[in-house]
Amino acid sequence: MKARVSLNLPHSLKKAVEDFAAKDGVSVNQYIALAVAEKIGARGAAEFFAERGKNGDPARAIAFLEGRPE
Repeated sequence: MKARVSLNLPHSLKKAVEDFAAKDGVSVNQYIALAVAEKIGARGAAEFFAERGKNGDPARAIAFLEGRPE
């Protein structure tokens, strides 16, 4: 299922999207959809690690990392 979204962009940003989409060989629509998916994935990962790190012990993590070979 797909949803239609009307999007207003500054001309300079629209031009940049068109240029990058052309370089990647995809449509502007595909490029924007991929950019949104990438942003959502990054935010989801950041939230996941922030939640997981709440109970972390920084001193223990540093000690662990210092014991690892280069």
